[in-house]
Amino acid sequence: MGKPALSMREANEQELLQAIRSGDRDAMRDLYERHQRRVFSTSLNFFGGDHSRAEDVTQQVFLRLFRDRAFRGDAEFSTWLYRVTINLCIDESRSIRRFFGLADWFETVDPMSTYSYGDNVENKQLSSSVLAAVRSLRPKYRSPILLKYVEELSYQEIADVLECSIGTVSSRINRGMKLLAEKLEHLRGEI
Repeated sequence: MGKPALSMREANEQELLQAIRSGDRDAMRDLYERHQRRVFSTSLNFFGGDHSRAEDVTQQVFLRLFRDRAFRGDAEFSTWLYRVTINLCIDESRSIRRFFGLADWFETVDPMSTYSYGDNVENKQLSSSVLAAVRSLRPKYRSPILLKYVEELSYQEIADVLECSIGTVSSRINRGMKLLAEKLEHLRGEI
């Protein structure tokens, strides 16, 4: 028995990847347009809404794919894409911690945003608190939580992306959620 037949989308993606290997710029653009939002969304959530960092990582992912032609086909393309995205997010967060300025020691607050009116103020504050708590998690806990609850990947898909066992994924999600609960204890009753 041979390999199972590819679905139409997989076949198209396989054809695109083959065309990219031969330097086809239209194929590069098509693949970018198909997957840019997924990579950006994953990065944006990893960095707690920081658009600049998410854009940087998105660019790095596709540069790696197009310049190095890094995808070898050992895994599904979407698995490889998430793996590269998460790894680059982790690398980016490490480099950010190494290079910080004096302003990073102080919280800068936009005076207009703290005094905005309307029903959304409380929701924005809750959302901000939750994002800050998620952002404060170590990447080994943050990554599986984001892949599970934001990207809605299965435990098996997360295990493939993070190159670990399903048990490890389960353990990290469980531990990460406990850490989040501790960090957000002060919001009990408000969420």
